[in-house]
Amino acid sequence: MRRLPFYYGWVVVAVTFVTMAIGVNARTAFSLFYPPILSEFGWERGITAGAFSFGFVVSGIMSPLIGRLMDRSGPRAVMELGVALMAGGLLLAPLTKEPWHLYLTIGVMVGAGSVCLGYSGQSFFLPNWFLRRRGLAIGIAFAGVGIGSVTLLPWVQHVIEQAGWRTACTAMGLMILIVLAPINLLLHKKPEDIGLRPDGEAAPSAAAAKPVSNIVDPVWAGTDWTLRRALSTARFWWISLGFFCGLYVWYAVQVHQTKFLLDIGFSPSVGVWSLGVVSLLGIPGQILLGHVSDRIGREWVWTASSLGFAICYATLIALKFTPSLWLVYFMVLTQGALGYGLTSVMGAVVLEIFQGRHYGSIFGTIMLAALAGGAAGPWATGLLHDITGDYTIAFVIGIMMSVLSAVAIWFAGPRQIRLVAGQLHRLKAAKG
Repeated sequence: MRRLPFYYGWVVVAVTFVTMAIGVNARTAFSLFYPPILSEFGWERGITAGAFSFGFVVSGIMSPLIGRLMDRSGPRAVMELGVALMAGGLLLAPLTKEPWHLYLTIGVMVGAGSVCLGYSGQSFFLPNWFLRRRGLAIGIAFAGVGIGSVTLLPWVQHVIEQAGWRTACTAMGLMILIVLAPINLLLHKKPEDIGLRPDGEAAPSAAAAKPVSNIVDPVWAGTDWTLRRALSTARFWWISLGFFCGLYVWYAVQVHQTKFLLDIGFSPSVGVWSLGVVSLLGIPGQILLGHVSDRIGREWVWTASSLGFAICYATLIALKFTPSLWLVYFMVLTQGALGYGLTSVMGAVVLEIFQGRHYGSIFGTIMLAALAGGAAGPWATGLLHDITGDYTIAFVIGIMMSVLSAVAIWFAGPRQIRLVAGQLHRLKAAKG
């Protein structure tokens, strides 16, 4: 391969950025297709919205399978499978005449494709490309979701208004094929596959001083971690618990905050604005917290993000008694700028504990727990509202789940296996 004037890992980051911007928001666009589909067919809301929820179930089932495919065939196979599934689902969705058509296209095909193209699929391989700047690189790549939400979704809404939801679906499907299919051919699983080293560093010469290893626990790091072995460790289950709780609180507030704000007297424009600004604030939040995690450790950033969600839920409770616009601003800030930082360290947490040939299978199985949390959060929050008549108890549980998520990642302890670049001085001091 011809050498570039910069590290090829940044090409991987750029491809991931574009893929996330289009792939994740193509699934999110269902919320824009939902009203015109309801209007056209007159189906019950629950049946129609069930297509999106069913897609979440399919995502969870697919995650471990995609991990195995990543281990065997690498990211190009996984990403192109995702492109084929998602584009196929969106191109076939305009043929919908019965609810099951929607479940097959938007649910099964787009849902399965989103696992490949979204947070899970990218986290299978992107962390391999960086060591010292792993958090920063992932934060930049995942910020594509926020950029896509403020550029792509308004365009989709415009197409719907001008030409209908079918044309918008077709346009999205064609965009995925035309843009994502070719650029994902540029991906490789790890830098060693093309003769490079993580972070683009040159191979050390015989005369050079041996670099300080970031390994704290050589026995653990030297183990060939298969999925079976990982399942027998407490760390695997602590990570799974942390990820379950993390996505529980993320999706619970994302789904219910707009309705809550409307219920306590805010205008629809405030509800829509608050949801959009959360995604916008997530862009610098993910990049900054990813960078900070390279300096102080993954546990601290996961804790900061969990704290962001806990403060967000506490602010929502306060809004019930004091419906102030300033409190809405504060809720949005803590949720977007802090809470969304979770995604910048998810892949790194698992990789730094279970690095090896079977990382994809292990991460994919852990993401099954994470996606279960993402599905459980909105459902449990809605159920608690129906039982109690308001959201207070559900939001208190959100605070408790945020705390539990942070505690679980500390117990998993990636710092006890491998240190981040900013903490290597501890090893140097210990050996000196």
